[in-house]
Amino acid sequence: MRVGFIGLGSQGAPMARRIVEAGFETTVWARRPATLAPFAGTAARTADSPAELGAASDLVCLCVVDDADVEQAAEGVLAGLSPGGVMAVHSTVHPDTCRRLAHRAGAQGVRVLDAPVSGGGRAAEKGTLLVMVGGDQEAFASCRPVFATYGDPVVHLGPTGSGQIAKLLNNLLFTAQLGLAADTLALGDRLGLDRDGLGRILPRGSAASFALERVVDAGGTLDRIAAHAGGLLAKDVRLLTEVAGTAGAGPARDAARTALAAMGL
Repeated sequence: MRVGFIGLGSQGAPMARRIVEAGFETTVWARRPATLAPFAGTAARTADSPAELGAASDLVCLCVVDDADVEQAAEGVLAGLSPGGVMAVHSTVHPDTCRRLAHRAGAQGVRVLDAPVSGGGRAAEKGTLLVMVGGDQEAFASCRPVFATYGDPVVHLGPTGSGQIAKLLNNLLFTAQLGLAADTLALGDRLGLDRDGLGRILPRGSAASFALERVVDAGGTLDRIAAHAGGLLAKDVRLLTEVAGTAGAGPARDAARTALAAMGL
């Protein structure tokens, strides 16, 4: 399988490198030449446009920032991608964006998988990203060996949009847990406990969570997390609220909103 990759940021670049290192014929494209510098001297080829990348690929992976970026990149890729090709959207976007893209791509025989990831650049480097996939089962099966170069586990969840919904649920729960962790550490402080000591024991007990570890590492408050990831978490909580609609999101949504308010978002 020939693979194209667009979106060579802190997470996308190590994903693309793992594809190259696994021996897949890989083509990359980026707006800024500096982004391509780490791939100099590797087996990766460089395209001059998304359309050229699409023409050289059977699978094109998009790992760009937002819905508008996905739609713009996809438009270029579809100008070159042949019938039978697949686009995988690794960005976290609205499920409807992927559904619209799947409908448009389907008219020219191209299938779309929404495949957002979780874990960040370090997990990508280790090949342990969580890859949540929605879309055609046959397309998923054919692309899974590529996803497995940077993901473990790689899980198919249902029709187009399912991967995005799973990622939004993940980030809703993570945001809620951040707020609960910060509140709990603050309560311990008010009750006279040593903050550093509490930060050492809670992550080792039954209350342990990834969110708690992040808050402890950030000094017990949400300030550093807000500056680093607050905007993205706020976007994902908003998207999940829209997607949930009448299904609601219950206490998790309320706790996430409280956490975002504490971040000033």
